[in-house]
Amino acid sequence: MTARPRIAITMGDPAGVGPEVCLHLLADQTIAQECTPILFGDASILSRVANATKLPLATPRISLQQFQSSYESIISPMIVDLQTLAADPVQPGITSAITGRAGYTYVDRAIDAALAGQVAAVSTAPLNKEAMHAAGINFPGHTEIFAARTNAARSCMMQYSEEITCTFVTVHVGYREVPGLLTKERILDVIELTAAALKKLRNREPKIVVCGLNPHAGEHGLFGDREEERIIIPAIAAARAQGITIEGPLPPDTAFLPAKRKSTDAFICMYHDQGHIPVKALAFDSAVNTTLGLPIIRTSVDHGTACDIA
Repeated sequence: MTARPRIAITMGDPAGVGPEVCLHLLADQTIAQECTPILFGDASILSRVANATKLPLATPRISLQQFQSSYESIISPMIVDLQTLAADPVQPGITSAITGRAGYTYVDRAIDAALAGQVAAVSTAPLNKEAMHAAGINFPGHTEIFAARTNAARSCMMQYSEEITCTFVTVHVGYREVPGLLTKERILDVIELTAAALKKLRNREPKIVVCGLNPHAGEHGLFGDREEERIIIPAIAAARAQGITIEGPLPPDTAFLPAKRKSTDAFICMYHDQGHIPVKALAFDSAVNTTLGLPIIRTSVDHGTACDIA
């Protein structure tokens, strides 16, 4: 019998929905049949949330030191209690520097475990960017944390689902910053990472569509600063020269129509909302956030901390 892979699960911001999502995961016996979840978080927070939500919490807990010394023998779900903070100072729905620091710590320790080969992958509950910044942790999000911690030469975010899949050239930046961050090289990196990932996932050569930056994909230079002609089209040509099946740049307002989605494996999006809006509209309950280009596997939910319902 093949041993089930150990998967590190990070608890997310303690004031958000992450702890509750993790309790549901630990209670799901079908997940335990596929892998061995190892939850990196604070048992004090999980206990309080379990009491408040009436969710079960019978998973054994161990210290980080115990996990590091005995991880090879772990074959059932486990909580690695990092004891980052007590439950009392944390108010559900209210993020702060202490929750931002704790959420980052969970991720940091899980990455350590993945890099050390102690777990096969990392799956993350949501962090709160404002809380992390309040703690002096100036990463825009998980994607950037993983890229920095793993020294990835290139990486990108992929929102994957059977309904629609999008990858992103830029992510957590303001709109006015986007044009200056677009280069032929960066777009080609994202195309190549996307093509390689989907070939593995779907076992065939994927069909990729690239979105334009401007309305009507620039309308041949009428809108924008000819980003399509100067940057995007050369990147597409370079990808096509490698044998990648690719189309574009298409106007973003019609790229995601049903007929086009049926014939497209992934859309390359120039900025965050260009792809996140159709993904969340069409596949909010099924999309998986994955970071491509890392030496480790990292996935995540595709939603935020949802402090309004925590």
